[in-house]
Amino acid sequence: MFKIGIFSKMNRVTVKALRHYDEIGLLKPCHVDETTGYRYYLSDQLPRLHRILALKQVGFSLNEIIDMMEREMSAEKMIAYLEGKQSAIAKTIEDERVKLNQVEAYLKILRQEEMNVSYDVLLKELPEVIVASMRRRIPNYDAFNAIYPEMGSYMKEQNVKCAVPEYCFTIYHDGEYKETDIDVEICEAVTDFGRDSDTIKFKKIDNVKTAACIMHKGPYNRIGMAYGAVMKWIEGNGYRISGFPRESYIDGIWNKENSEEWLTEIQIPVEVNG
Repeated sequence: MFKIGIFSKMNRVTVKALRHYDEIGLLKPCHVDETTGYRYYLSDQLPRLHRILALKQVGFSLNEIIDMMEREMSAEKMIAYLEGKQSAIAKTIEDERVKLNQVEAYLKILRQEEMNVSYDVLLKELPEVIVASMRRRIPNYDAFNAIYPEMGSYMKEQNVKCAVPEYCFTIYHDGEYKETDIDVEICEAVTDFGRDSDTIKFKKIDNVKTAACIMHKGPYNRIGMAYGAVMKWIEGNGYRISGFPRESYIDGIWNKENSEEWLTEIQIPVEVNG
């Protein structure tokens, strides 16, 4: 028999933990000296302790381990139990990965602000254009990746030519920022009208006499900084918004592998306030 101190050192587990396992009935000593109160353990208790520690190490609570030990699960049931824990851990990892990505994106924003990034706002006219238009209500911004190829394939099928210089832009019809259930209209300026389909329409968009425009360089998850800058400029210079904002895509994933080199122009129709 081993005294509790020796048994704890052999297995790299604290005496306090062994006493707790005794109290909750998870691992009781083989003998307790009535005079001294010393706990003693046998070597054949090592496999049980190792299983307890192994299950605890992979994330099972002591209550779960007690339940498993009391039911003396077969290998088949133990596998099912562990597979459930595996799925739960995988879900936690994925959730934490999402949080990590959000923290990294926020750090980039703060570092940009720390570098005193400045934006230049330009007032200019947006020309009248004929566009191929696809308006959709999409679940989130990732859905854009599926819309553009569909639109491009139809335009190629109809032999529709894009205007030069190219003018591809998105109009946001919600009138406010939304992360889900977004009402968007994808527009590609073309040289002439094509044949409408169920989802793609050709139409003329009138010119915008005055738009406050600002360039954003970098990935889309930081574009909020540019929106904040142009909105602040509009408010501080005696203008008010008179139409839905547009995002005009100049450089992006189609021609720049590095997202830091993507270039987007935000175009917000405005008029003099008052």
